[in-house]
Amino acid sequence: MKAIVQETYGPPGQLRLADVEEPVVGDDDVLVRVVAAGVDQGVWHVITGRPHLIRLAGFGVRRPKNPVPGMDVAGTVTAVGANVTRFRPGDEVFGTGQGTYAEYASVPAKNLVPKPANVSFEEAAAVANSGLAALQGLRKGDLRAGQRVLVIGAGGGVGSYAVQLAVAAGAEVTGICSTAKVDFVRSLGADDVLDYTREQITDGGRRYDVILDTGGNRRLRELRRALTPDGTLVITGAEVGGLRQGIERQLLAMLLSPFIRQNLRSYMSGPTEADLQTLADHLAAGTLRAPVDRTFPLADAGAAIEHLRAGRVRGKVVIIV
Repeated sequence: MKAIVQETYGPPGQLRLADVEEPVVGDDDVLVRVVAAGVDQGVWHVITGRPHLIRLAGFGVRRPKNPVPGMDVAGTVTAVGANVTRFRPGDEVFGTGQGTYAEYASVPAKNLVPKPANVSFEEAAAVANSGLAALQGLRKGDLRAGQRVLVIGAGGGVGSYAVQLAVAAGAEVTGICSTAKVDFVRSLGADDVLDYTREQITDGGRRYDVILDTGGNRRLRELRRALTPDGTLVITGAEVGGLRQGIERQLLAMLLSPFIRQNLRSYMSGPTEADLQTLADHLAAGTLRAPVDRTFPLADAGAAIEHLRAGRVRGKVVIIV
């Protein structure tokens, strides 16, 4: 089969299209004929091996364990493992796995759910990882109806889903983004949108019950000033460069939180069948949509990742197989 491969950690430009063996399906896995695969910041981390801690998380210390990158996936089931009863060949599914930048991917059945009929493969491929990060981040913030929520990075992959999910939960949502993305974030249902090039998150004495920081680089001091006295800050990630990629901010938040009234939290998102089904239900109901900024053919996977990293994407980037 055709697949994108990498031999070493490095920039996305090193990725190349090659012929590789079709994956073997384990007893608990599903073989998916990939139609589309999403691009997110996590893929960049795995390809580059940065921050270096990611190499100790099972991806390979000196070189990638899996030469085929890619996590988000949408496609059609072609075969199932001996223990799989939820799916059968011909089912249309979406979810997350490994090695999805290929014509076929072997994915754990527990990481897949049926694709809603009203959602295209292209849209479904854009949902899993970013949608899970948004859903689980809002849950980490103990989000409740009526609360005031600030989503930092509202125009990106995780942020665009967080805005929609918070709106669906009955929260009063403010999104912060760049000038070019203001109209896009407003179209997601945000009650208010701040342009970070012109406004500060505390301008006008604004205070929020929950702040979801989806990759910003603001100091904890500034974020805390924007929280209510007993509000909750949830740090999803940081894309600020350097060897540590801003991870020290999460560590500082966890150390400080036990000694103050405000709740400062960080987390690592991951797939669960229940959460993937929640996203699927929202997609089917129309309370969540997958905002696809641009698509790329499989052979241009490296360019797709570089386009995402440029920071101008409204929502998601998807690779069409």
